[in-house]
Amino acid sequence: MNLSSNDNIANKPPPAAWYRWVVLLFVSLAMFGNYYIYDSIGPIADILKTQLNFTDENIGALYSVYSLAAIIILIFGGIFVDRYGTKLSILVFAAICSIAALVTSISSDLTIMLIGRFLLGIGAEPLIVAVTTSLAKWFKGKELGFAMGINLSIARLAQIYADWSPTLHKGLYATWQDPLFLAVVVGLTCVIGGAVYYYMESNAEKKYHLGEAGEVDKFVFKDLFTFNKSFWIIVLLCVTFYSAIFPFRSFAIKFFQHSHGLERDLAGRFSSALPFASMVIAPLFGLLADKIGKRALLMMIGSAMLVPVFLIMGYTDLTLYIPVAMMGIAFSLIPAVMWPSVAYIVEEKRLGTAYSVMTLIQQVGVMGFVWGIGVANDYAGASAENPDGYNLGMWIFSVLGIFGLIFAWMLRRAETGPNSHGLEEGMKTREG
Repeated sequence: MNLSSNDNIANKPPPAAWYRWVVLLFVSLAMFGNYYIYDSIGPIADILKTQLNFTDENIGALYSVYSLAAIIILIFGGIFVDRYGTKLSILVFAAICSIAALVTSISSDLTIMLIGRFLLGIGAEPLIVAVTTSLAKWFKGKELGFAMGINLSIARLAQIYADWSPTLHKGLYATWQDPLFLAVVVGLTCVIGGAVYYYMESNAEKKYHLGEAGEVDKFVFKDLFTFNKSFWIIVLLCVTFYSAIFPFRSFAIKFFQHSHGLERDLAGRFSSALPFASMVIAPLFGLLADKIGKRALLMMIGSAMLVPVFLIMGYTDLTLYIPVAMMGIAFSLIPAVMWPSVAYIVEEKRLGTAYSVMTLIQQVGVMGFVWGIGVANDYAGASAENPDGYNLGMWIFSVLGIFGLIFAWMLRRAETGPNSHGLEEGMKTREG
């Protein structure tokens, strides 16, 4: 870049606050459609078993094949985001998500549905990376944790909508296909949000000085080893946390129906308590972390809350409100603090690749565990007649929670030493 170009950028003002928040709204709308499509399988899991004779392993495969696609595409998707920018990346990957929803809905053949879910993985995970990278560009140093919390909340709203769909659209849940057609319609918000964001960033590039997020070196495998210790600990926490949460949610409605005798609509409402808690509380936790720091400590607290909840649900008659509330707090606290933390320990121009690597490894865990939980349920004979068959899966989730707590503790140790990256520092500490 020549001197005149630098002067031109320096003379441009930063985007107005209202412009940044409108950008946040529309990139979050793209996330809304993505999350709804992903969660559209859970509410019809029992219908797939009764009408299409799917096993729990088949249902788990509908989620694990998504993760397989994500694993294949994420490194390249991250490079695409870094090299071609967030506006094009969000639009392209959002369109792929919408097409994936259509493919999944058109046939009862398991292979066709698996192709649709595979295509969803191709679009959805790079879309998340692109959105996360765009927020780091627009908000770093300006309420980044709060902005990411808002983004998570809108995504969680889609999960709530998916879980509540059997109640809100009860007439559609007599067959397996109508709910998937609904996912196609809702999924169009991906394209709408992506298109508006493309226009807004293009317009902003002419008028404002934006953060840099696209000029990177060519990706080389050995570059993975240049990420620091704290980043890799966060990656380990990420994979254990999501390997417990996402596979549980994949079977949660069916589990609540069979193990606790709930009707589908009520089971969906209990399942929706997790994203609802995240939607309400995540921005507050993000704002709290911005103010006080203590990010590793907050992740320790969230991890500790997650450990006992699965065994409480599997082995006790305690009201579901208690373990579900505990899980909801953890589901709010850990992501709201964890994802913004990466922006503090990885240089800005490599954020796209860093988030891709983090999400890729997360998907390796989710792919294995969501399929494994399906196999475990089938092996133990989990059903309405044998609700104890779900307990093997509950033990697997609990062990993952313990490992998550260990990794959060390791991060706390690393970030209270002399080579910390400021994760434990809040605004007041930095200003002081």
